[in-house]
Amino acid sequence: MYIPDWLSYFISAGFGLIAGSFLNVLIHRIPLGKSIIKPGSHCPKCGKPLRWRDNIPLLGFLLLRGRCHSCDARISIRYPAVELLTALVFVAMWTRFGWGALLVLRDWPLGALLVAITFIDLDHRLIPDQLSIPGIVLGLATSWADPGVGLWSSLAGAALGFGFFYAFAWIYEKATGRQGLGGGDIKLLAMIGAFAGPLGVFFTVMMSSITGTVIGLVWALVARRRSLMKFAIPFGPFLAAAGLYYYLLGDVWFRSMIRM
Repeated sequence: MYIPDWLSYFISAGFGLIAGSFLNVLIHRIPLGKSIIKPGSHCPKCGKPLRWRDNIPLLGFLLLRGRCHSCDARISIRYPAVELLTALVFVAMWTRFGWGALLVLRDWPLGALLVAITFIDLDHRLIPDQLSIPGIVLGLATSWADPGVGLWSSLAGAALGFGFFYAFAWIYEKATGRQGLGGGDIKLLAMIGAFAGPLGVFFTVMMSSITGTVIGLVWALVARRRSLMKFAIPFGPFLAAAGLYYYLLGDVWFRSMIRM
């Protein structure tokens, strides 16, 4: 069935907004060990249930003018930001891969997982196993249907992603006596490898290391930290951004490298 591009953009963005609204529940509740099913959506300050119109993605925040309808507490800008970002990711996935079963079963879930992991790591310095491990399983389980990856490449990517960061973290801890990378980062890279293969792991490590170092130095200098070695920022968002970039545009990057 033919679907006009303008309608495809609208549908993709709509599904992204809905998914982003659910991701906000995961982002808030998983780090606190709360159920993602019960209770229903409510204000985290006063506990009053949200009205149906308050749950409309993006529009609900605008109608409320960023405040709870019951206690007037300010609503975090993270909520509309997650919804908008997820919508953009879903549109980008459709633009890159088009309609198909893999878009719904593989591409969109990967984008949603990366968005959720990014914001949880920013807020809590934590990458939950509840997201990364199912992500690894999903990447492996759907790889056979992806002609660009395949099962063996997916297995190799997951193993390389886990093994590379595990070895690096072990060496760093032995050399410095401090933990440099958490287990969450290791599993996140394994998840990216399950979706993108070994080349995706290579690109993700390279790009996230460069961007993480540059932004980390700028952040530390702006914050006027005396000891840059002891200044820590979450690395998960850089891994997620680099992994998403490769998943969407990896072939373009490799073609440009070959031309060089």
